[in-house]
Amino acid sequence: MSLLVKSNAMGRTMVQLDEGVLQYVGFAAYRLSRGESLPLSAGDRELCLVLLGGRVDIHGEAPRQGRFNWDNIGDRHSVFEDKSPFAVYLPPGSQVQVSALSEVQIAVCSAPGCREAGLGPRLIRPEQCSRSVRGKGANTRYVCDILPDSEPAHSLLVVEVRTPSGHSSSYPPHKHDSDDLPHQSLLEETYYHQISPSQGFVFQRVYTDDRSIDQAMAVEHSDLVVVPKGYHPVSVPYGYESYYLNVMAGPKRVWQFHNDPQHSWLLDL
Repeated sequence: MSLLVKSNAMGRTMVQLDEGVLQYVGFAAYRLSRGESLPLSAGDRELCLVLLGGRVDIHGEAPRQGRFNWDNIGDRHSVFEDKSPFAVYLPPGSQVQVSALSEVQIAVCSAPGCREAGLGPRLIRPEQCSRSVRGKGANTRYVCDILPDSEPAHSLLVVEVRTPSGHSSSYPPHKHDSDDLPHQSLLEETYYHQISPSQGFVFQRVYTDDRSIDQAMAVEHSDLVVVPKGYHPVSVPYGYESYYLNVMAGPKRVWQFHNDPQHSWLLDL
């Protein structure tokens, strides 16, 4: 199975992970024209809607929580602006409609939910997202935690990362595919990529210690990379900037990773 899901140049769905490819993580990204609406139903899953660009109204209803309305949200045109996103958390059973007030790009992240947890729908504002710088030298990248394990959810973890021209990211290579806490957690993952300028590409490799998975991919604008297990570094060629949105989920909502021992010496540089 190829771990690279190619994007669609036309139509409302930019890219979508087919149902059943991963046990925990679901993902889709949509483009909406002004005046267009996107209806969504959470079913038995919890959702995190990440507004990649544009402005929207979001109206809906959640079981035992009643109706919710967030109007005219969104203040960035592109994921490459130095701004955190608006996002929305929705518990299982939620029904929602996203109405575009401009040209819009929106990501829909999903994972198994728990109705008994009693979590309500909530708007995640940019100022609630924690931002940090990770790495050093040509390994520097800029991280924005949208739905980290310190914030309420049942399964979902969501983070976005911008990586400058000529830099590496998710590097040194690390993995989180073993239920071995406190040393490592088991989390599936997807990488939704955007590239500036959009004609560019980045490279991503997904590999396991035994090489039962070993795929190196040239990833273009709006493509999706699936990481069922294994290490998953990204390299950005000179002249282009990388953005990716990570969605993670597994049996325990903890992000604890393990570096590839062959490359962990890089941490001492």
